[in-house]
Amino acid sequence: MVVPPPAAPSALQVADSVAGGAGSLPLVFPGLTPETQTKLVFTLILGLVLVLLRRAVLRIVDKRVEEPGLRYRWSKASAYTAFVFGLLVVVQVWFTAIRSVGTFLGLLSAGLAIALKDLVADLAGWVFILWRRPFDLGDRIQLGDHAGDVVDIRIFAFTILEIGNWVEADQSTGRVIHLPNASVFTLPLANYTAGFAYLWNELPVLVTFESDWRKTKALLERIAQEETESVSQEAERALKQTTKRFLIHYRKLTPAVYTAVRDSGVQLTIRYLCRPRERRGTAQTLWERILVSFAEHPDIDFAYPTQRMFLNPVEGKEQARAELPPLSSGGDTP
Repeated sequence: MVVPPPAAPSALQVADSVAGGAGSLPLVFPGLTPETQTKLVFTLILGLVLVLLRRAVLRIVDKRVEEPGLRYRWSKASAYTAFVFGLLVVVQVWFTAIRSVGTFLGLLSAGLAIALKDLVADLAGWVFILWRRPFDLGDRIQLGDHAGDVVDIRIFAFTILEIGNWVEADQSTGRVIHLPNASVFTLPLANYTAGFAYLWNELPVLVTFESDWRKTKALLERIAQEETESVSQEAERALKQTTKRFLIHYRKLTPAVYTAVRDSGVQLTIRYLCRPRERRGTAQTLWERILVSFAEHPDIDFAYPTQRMFLNPVEGKEQARAELPPLSSGGDTP
């Protein structure tokens, strides 16, 4: 006859055995029953053990892991694991009527859904962020009106280091903004770096109508090609990997210059690829090259809003000139 193994003791039985039984524990807290004191002591011991275990794990991780991002993930994961494990054990000890963890979680979820709707939505957003990964630590994102680099992800909110606002060209403002996780469900999310980690930037250059715009366009194309060639090559290689995940199709990744006419002159717009965090620096490099180049060509001038008088009978094309009105043939005045 096979004797079945004894059932594993519950958390409450372990607490009783540790304390030596409810009757053997001295009344450390007057006014509390021995059973309550036993549960309280067990809870404190459990919390202390979990804290010590987490610190030991983090100490080992600090010695063997050098990457700050991986250390951060270990710290977060160990904190969440210790919290969930301790919560489940403490619930089993204090609420002896709830023996089923599934029943407890069901009651807890129902209560939270009614009383803490926003926090439940934030928790669901946290699960969505970890599961679908619309962004990760270090990514540059824009959520609604706020843009910045993700520096922290927590259960109920994530944190970004703000860019833009009163600062031009996506530079950092230095402000830290905390956004609720539920906002990923309600606000449009733009990721600057995930997927295709390059941005198209445009630089409009306005020259006068009298300037040699064809020569200017060729000059701008050469400058843009020389300054962004390495980035275009990197983007071509990255695009092959990106198309495996997203249906992104670009026929041309090299810089281009487009022509348009404005009120004050001919606008030549340079369109080129750059890395998200180098938009301002790349624009500065291009502008400095353009300023130096234009200074060397007397037939190229920048245009700006001005007021000018155009006499068609004198300045217009010969075949499109208007005729001057005849002068009156009045007599000589005294």
